[in-house]
Amino acid sequence: MSATGARRRVAMLVNPAAGGSRGTDLAATAARRLLARGAEVELIAAQDVGAARDQARRCVADGVDVLAVVGGDGMVHLALQALAAAGGAPGHGTPATAGTPALAVVPAGTGNDFARVLGIPRRDAEAAADLVLDGEERTLDLGRVTGDGAPPRWFGTVLTSGFDALVTDRANRMRRPRGRMRYNLAMVAELGLLRPLPFVLDVDGARHELEATLIAVGNTTTYGGGMRICPHAAPDDGRFAVTVVPAVGRAELLRVFPRVYRGTHTSHPGVRTFTGRRVRVETADMRAYADGEPVGALPLEAEAVSAAVRVLVPPR
Repeated sequence: MSATGARRRVAMLVNPAAGGSRGTDLAATAARRLLARGAEVELIAAQDVGAARDQARRCVADGVDVLAVVGGDGMVHLALQALAAAGGAPGHGTPATAGTPALAVVPAGTGNDFARVLGIPRRDAEAAADLVLDGEERTLDLGRVTGDGAPPRWFGTVLTSGFDALVTDRANRMRRPRGRMRYNLAMVAELGLLRPLPFVLDVDGARHELEATLIAVGNTTTYGGGMRICPHAAPDDGRFAVTVVPAVGRAELLRVFPRVYRGTHTSHPGVRTFTGRRVRVETADMRAYADGEPVGALPLEAEAVSAAVRVLVPPR
């Protein structure tokens, strides 16, 4: 790709607040790298989510070769909405076409799980930028979420609901502290309120009524900054991996929780796993998050859509 890639048109969209306001500096570093190698780069700093969404759609409509995002999983999530819709008839889950821009990621967030699972450098903006020209194009699946009459939402990593959704809700309501510590404090607070949650889970038409702490629907293995909640997931097999963490007490949850980072929690006798193309999750008074972003109140249905986006990753 590098022989002709240096003439590629690249739109680089940055979240200035990503990584504790490091996003702008990392974007400048990445843009300089690509310009020095002869690429055509438009650097766009979006001031808020709405502006970033509009800019992503404009860049895709303009027919750039690559939409590069500088930020965390939230910025990737935003870019996926524009790219997946452009890949075919919006709302019908058709595969990405050759005319759709490829996605590149320069990680600048706190979790960076999309980049993590694809092997994109997370601490070297120049190395991540080089993938725009030297990377391998990999066609990946996405999850498509529908429910409650809202427009479809796309996700690249994991959709979750239950305990972690309650923690995220609480963290979003807190003003202090900033960063990961706010999430940790919200988790401690929600542990004090831990209770079994009655879910209805439908996987490819098979209905399961169960009590759980959380349910995760994985297009990829990892969320939350390295937690391998769905270790049996693969982003190119056309199926989701579903992990159900059982209803357990606080002491047991704290004992099992560290194993999530290694992906060994699935050996716990109460953890259940499933695979399927269509997953419906239902419980009362609960929201779901995907790529760390709110996607709506349950019930929701997620469909695994094959070949929905092209991503530039390190060559294999």
